[in-house]
Amino acid sequence: MKTNVGSVDRTLRIIAGLALLGAGYYFKNWWGLVGLLPLLTGLVRFCPAYLPFGLSTCPKDGK
Repeated sequence: MKTNVGSVDRTLRIIAGLALLGAGYYFKNWWGLVGLLPLLTGLVRFCPAYLPFGLSTCPKDGK
């Protein structure tokens, strides 16, 4: 599994995931569990939704 999530994208995903989980906890709503998706993709540095489009936010190797 090749990483396709760069450092800025990773940071934003982790922050958004934690914010969604926190909002779900605060409002006592199960929809906060949606925050697990960006949190996990940020921690693993792989997003399966990028594959069909050939996207990657990682910097290119070899200058």
